Amino acid sequence: MSDHLCVLPEHAPRGIWGAVMLAVGLDGNIDWSATQDTVARLCGSGIHGVYSNGTACEFHCQTEAEFDRLSEMVAQIAGAANIPFQIGISQSNPRVARERLKRVAGLRPSAVQFTLPDWWPPSDEEVLRFVSGLAEVAPSTPLVFYNPPHAKRRLSLESIAALRTGVPSLVGAKLPGGDAGWYADMRRELPGLSVFVPGHTLATGYAHGAHGSYSNVACLTPKGALQWWAQILAEEHAAAEMEVRIQAFLADHVLPFRARYAVSDAALDKAMVAAGGWGTLGPRLLWPYSSVPDEDIPALGKAVRAAFPEWF
Repeated sequence: MSDHLCVLPEHAPRGIWGAVMLAVGLDGNIDWSATQDTVARLCGSGIHGVYSNGTACEFHCQTEAEFDRLSEMVAQIAGAANIPFQIGISQSNPRVARERLKRVAGLRPSAVQFTLPDWWPPSDEEVLRFVSGLAEVAPSTPLVFYNPPHAKRRLSLESIAALRTGVPSLVGAKLPGGDAGWYADMRRELPGLSVFVPGHTLATGYAHGAHGSYSNVACLTPKGALQWWAQILAEEHAAAEMEVRIQAFLADHVLPFRARYAVSDAALDKAMVAAGGWGTLGPRLLWPYSSVPDEDIPALGKAVRAAFPEWF
């Protein structure tokens, strides 16, 4: 087994983490009972950790009252299950993000995730000022940097390394990954930083030094994502074959929804949860965003069970 996980600090995240998602009722509001049940099921699945307010959790559509209620719910359920949890504080307004961090620090998450301010691409000086400001208001809370492909400011690995030097509480980064050259640069620039890559590239990512995933595969089934992780850790040839199967399934059955209905990544993730059937939620997103129609979910559920019978 590869030993690169061992170079991380003890408190750094590792493994398969599942996304908290919102159940949205016919009235367009959050169904808190169904959301609570889905979070409890996720925390009981054996997953290594859970995180709220990533893209799939529609952080960009929540009111502050909804953010607080969800954060407290996740902290309570994950705490009772004795499972690590992270809370996303991302907000296009950096002052609001900082206030969110102040409020959730008392919930004692294992880390908080953040994106960079997004209305205007921040300069290097502004990035450092922002992340340093987060660390100042919650010095004992580890930070995880989320830099998605659509961010207005994409940081290079060298810039992330410099940011980590300036802000020692930065323990992880959620990044899109890349080719073999990108991973070589990652290992050189970010030793000891927990780097998470997309779930559908995890076998390749782990082999090149990544440490886990905030996993879209776990959207389909936490059980299946964990089975695949065990194969990856065991360095089985089947792990690489599974990656090919996963990517083919997404290309054939999930990604076409994006073009057909002009929906977001969050819509695709929620459709996969609904098709996987392990949670108590449907594919509906908060207003004003479009979702994969309910009538497409049974066929997607049938397709995933045909593609991965060992997971179900």
